[in-house]
Amino acid sequence: MSAKSAAPDVAKIQAIAREAGALLMSHFGKVEIEYKGEVDLVTVADRETEKLIVERIRGLWPKHDITGEEGTRTSSGSDYRWYIDPLDGTTNFAHGYPVFCVSIAVEDVKAGERVAGVVYDPTRDELFSAEKGSGAELNGKKIRVSKTPKLSEALVATGFPSFKRHKNPNIHFYHQLTLRSHGVRRAGSAAMDLAYTACGRYDAYWEFNLNPWDTAAGVLLVQEAGGRVTGFWDDPFDIASKEVAASNSVLHPELLKEMQAVFEGRGLEELADPVEYSRTRRY
Repeated sequence: MSAKSAAPDVAKIQAIAREAGALLMSHFGKVEIEYKGEVDLVTVADRETEKLIVERIRGLWPKHDITGEEGTRTSSGSDYRWYIDPLDGTTNFAHGYPVFCVSIAVEDVKAGERVAGVVYDPTRDELFSAEKGSGAELNGKKIRVSKTPKLSEALVATGFPSFKRHKNPNIHFYHQLTLRSHGVRRAGSAAMDLAYTACGRYDAYWEFNLNPWDTAAGVLLVQEAGGRVTGFWDDPFDIASKEVAASNSVLHPELLKEMQAVFEGRGLEELADPVEYSRTRRY
């Protein structure tokens, strides 16, 4: 197959994701941990799974370029680039918490858009997939974003970085949006948060400090399921950006309005005083 014959077949990507998920499950519960930074974990499972995925891609599409979380980098000028997160939710995985996934996406470099994406949760055997212009699916059945019309009725999601958390402002957004939504969840996997937004389990999702392999597949899922993905100021989503705001489209303007109010310090609710609470609480 030449570098520019056709976009890779999503069924073959699904097969790779399932094989990678099976490898992750063989390690689950018996993890050997290393540290990339202060608390930025990497496991044997991360590295072995990325190696497997890269081998499968190179076997089927040897001329394609690859960007992987665990260090795989090839840049030959190919028309296609793969974004691989072999284990999104590493901290969960390392602690035996069953919320993690494999995320694989393919980008048409010249068009500047993702053309196929797969997110696989091996603990639930849930395979999310999307092709550009063909919609999104969960285990072979079409999915759509929710129809929730108001932020006050919405279940939304976010995440926090494992590294340099003290420099991340998201706790302020978490606080304000908790008060203005039906609830905020923090599951620990950006790719799964996006997949859940695509299938309507979440109505919206936002996060800071993400990488292309975190978002490439999930963003396509949301878009193909009828949702909307932008930057925090309603700018078009950029794979190189570290910010993502995704929603069912209907409540996107309200989500961004609330986020921009936090950026500007408008209408912020004060946090409860823990000292005062301690004095007045009843046993």
